[in-house]
Amino acid sequence: MNTTSASSPWSGARACHGGPFPRRSLEIGAIVIGFIYWWPAALAYVAWKIAGYPALGQMREFAQTGSWKFGSAGGTSRFAKAFEAAKDRGVYRSGTGNSAFDEYRKAELERLEARRRALQEESRAFAQFVEELKRAKDREQFDAYMAKKRSEGGGPTIDA
Repeated sequence: MNTTSASSPWSGARACHGGPFPRRSLEIGAIVIGFIYWWPAALAYVAWKIAGYPALGQMREFAQTGSWKFGSAGGTSRFAKAFEAAKDRGVYRSGTGNSAFDEYRKAELERLEARRRALQEESRAFAQFVEELKRAKDREQFDAYMAKKRSEGGGPTIDA
């Protein structure tokens, strides 16, 4: 039986040098075994995989600076390229091309921002009011305690 025939479930994937299994299956198996035996190494490998298999020089630079620097070897990261492509397509553009709608939208956003500021001010005033009520209640309870203590027989005694 030929294991690399077109009917094989792995026929579309790149085969490893050692057999018909795709590289990804071995990679996933190694990660699982790594988590079973020594999880820090497996976690580091998964982080390295998520970062896009950076070269050792890039990892050293990241360890020293704390941020990825993409030099002349390709320009920017794949995420930055995707963002730039979306930006070029107009996904993040603020205008719609219809000036009447853009004016209406701007006016509505300004109205909503003014309303948000007014609600925030009301919230701050209410919080201040509640704080004053708590202080008044605390003062009332303390005064009642002191009056009760005085009526029971004087103030505190200090033994020397």
